[in-house]
Amino acid sequence: MESSYKGTDKMITGIVFGVITFWLFAQAMVNVVPAVQKDLSISLGTVNIAISLTALFSGLFIVAAGGLADKIGRKKIAIIGFILSIVGSLCLVLTQGSLLLIIGRIIQGLSAACIMPSTIALMKAYFEGKARQRALSFWSIGSWGESGVASFAGGAIAAYLGWRWIFIFSIFFALIGMFLLKDTPESKQESSDSFTFDYTGLVIFIITMISLNVFINYGADLGWTSPLTIGLLVVTIIGLIVFIKIEKGKDIVLIDFAVFSNKPYTGAAISNFLLNAIAGTLVVANTYVQVGRGFNSFQSGMLSLGYLVAVLAMIRVGEKILQKVGAKSPMIWGALITTIGVAMMGLTFLPDLTYTIMVFIGFALFGLGLGLYATPSTDTSVSNAPVGKIGEAAGVYKMASSLGSAFGVAISAIVYGAISANGNLETAASLGIIVNVIFGILSILSIIFMVPKDTGKTSNASIKSPDVPKRQPITE
Repeated sequence: MESSYKGTDKMITGIVFGVITFWLFAQAMVNVVPAVQKDLSISLGTVNIAISLTALFSGLFIVAAGGLADKIGRKKIAIIGFILSIVGSLCLVLTQGSLLLIIGRIIQGLSAACIMPSTIALMKAYFEGKARQRALSFWSIGSWGESGVASFAGGAIAAYLGWRWIFIFSIFFALIGMFLLKDTPESKQESSDSFTFDYTGLVIFIITMISLNVFINYGADLGWTSPLTIGLLVVTIIGLIVFIKIEKGKDIVLIDFAVFSNKPYTGAAISNFLLNAIAGTLVVANTYVQVGRGFNSFQSGMLSLGYLVAVLAMIRVGEKILQKVGAKSPMIWGALITTIGVAMMGLTFLPDLTYTIMVFIGFALFGLGLGLYATPSTDTSVSNAPVGKIGEAAGVYKMASSLGSAFGVAISAIVYGAISANGNLETAASLGIIVNVIFGILSILSIIFMVPKDTGKTSNASIKSPDVPKRQPITE
């Protein structure tokens, strides 16, 4: 049935509801920290740990979930993700202390790991050409745009109904998404063999990723030269080397590194990592305008309103440009405009009003650029993924987003914190933002050198990309 079924708007809507429910519980939680802390009578540190657990568990299992989706069914893993979202949200609705809060956030991270790669894979399986690019635009609106919507919506819901209502809405959205996807047929890698899975690779990968995430996010607090931090770095490096060596010597693998032999896919993944690293700008700019310029949290949030409007408005524009000229140009222009917007926020020597205007315009350009980049980049990764490993490739692509954001925020915070400790906030903010400009430039270069000019053009869009070379077909 998979070969004859064509994706529908109903299917797209169901998938978008899944992505939105992810952003509701992932992003909105950041905006209701004081309310959660007060209501549950728990420490700020506990709330912050709960927030970070969702991203951590999503990053740990997103590749494995994508690979499982290819083997046992992409719709099945998506539905499991919806169910986990409901269970995780229910934990938060019912929690009276830290236990269910922590458990709920972990379950929500596993939910995100299931939903994100499986829904991308379903769109690749059931849409072709312009239809696929349109479908991915709506997925990008849910993924890139709804992060901003969730921030505002979460704050409004918490203010007028109470923070638990965020997760009640999340449950309703997940139920709606499941209902809309019920008529979508299953999609998975064709195989007559029994199911097998790389459990050894998964264990090594989890240990490596936990070490990397703790190193990135808590290295500054632990001290970069402390034995624990150095030990985490050593475990990360050794784990990565062992993981690559073991994976290259096996037939059944968690990550088939052959996918990286496809230059467009690799270019999309690397540029995606680097553009997500620019998220460090948000931390530096918001901190500086509040500490250095006297803005309150609401005022600093309003400065980024242009980002939200621009990213939502430009995603479909990026899709149309992709269809006319291919992915490379909108990806380059998107990364360039984003980088220019970031650079404008680094002009901290300007007087208050002028700088405020520059930051507002900078955020708008930030969103405009990401809107242009989003669909062409996602389509490039999807259209160049091996037919039997779409979920796995989508998992790697989305993992690049999570790691890039964590890496960028950590590096930016380190630079800003080290220099601001001497009292020079302007210089600290400028140099912290320059780090993100460098990320943007590197992203542009990765697109220039790795993404072919005609990638994604409508004339080529309906041609299925060939599988990358494999040592041996993966069995199920």
